[in-house]
Amino acid sequence: MTLHALSRSETRRHSGWYWLLGFYLSCFTFHTSATEVSVGRFDATHASVPPPWQIIRFDQSAPPTSYSIQDWDGIAAVEARAESSMALLGRKVEIHLNDTPILCWRWRVDHVLKTADIHKRSGDDYAARIYLAFTLPEEAMSFTTKATLKIARSIWGKDMPDAAINYVWDNKHPIGLQIPNTYTSRAQMIVQQSGNAHAGKWIEERVNVKSDVSKLFDTDKAKLFLLAVAADSDNTHESVKSGFADIHFVSEDQSCHFTPLIKHNLAKEK
Repeated sequence: MTLHALSRSETRRHSGWYWLLGFYLSCFTFHTSATEVSVGRFDATHASVPPPWQIIRFDQSAPPTSYSIQDWDGIAAVEARAESSMALLGRKVEIHLNDTPILCWRWRVDHVLKTADIHKRSGDDYAARIYLAFTLPEEAMSFTTKATLKIARSIWGKDMPDAAINYVWDNKHPIGLQIPNTYTSRAQMIVQQSGNAHAGKWIEERVNVKSDVSKLFDTDKAKLFLLAVAADSDNTHESVKSGFADIHFVSEDQSCHFTPLIKHNLAKEK
């Protein structure tokens, strides 16, 4: 039956329903456009890390870091345990950096790695890191860069990205230091936290990924396709435990949305 065939009372009732539906949809649309893009909120009732997260190993000779889901201070988080090991825990993402360029996350470490050194291959380990992989437009890469990537992919595999950014919890270097990775300049390291001053505490972070990738790789057309967390100690042969939670993207004018803590031991971003 069409709306025109309804009685007057039925028409009023259905018109009211259509108005309510329209109002709801308009609210939903507004809410969706302003909502975070969540890529890493977890459920502590399941110990194993759920899909689409998976272990990524670049070096098959090193044992993999172990990952599980734990409850810390009321926060469902990924726990990373590195024992002379290296592996990323990553997932594919579809993030439009023009819309949601801000990456928010929460992390913690029990302690930093004593003998790590960001300047040396023998010290290229971190108690915690957030790893982002990008594809770049052809015009953003020189002939030499393309040739270098081709050689690197023949060694490390075809999934090696055009560019990568690592936000790391370093042991001693100043926060804000930006430096190429000791193995390849296609991976840039940014010291986001340093030292043991905040060890054992959850730290909230907020970074502008679009701004960082534009500055480090001289293009505003980079596409983020993979995000990973990691703790690694295959070079230093130390042991370390860290946690990651509440990983999400928001627009520049939005606040990050962090799960409330049970314990009051949070050190917030300055």
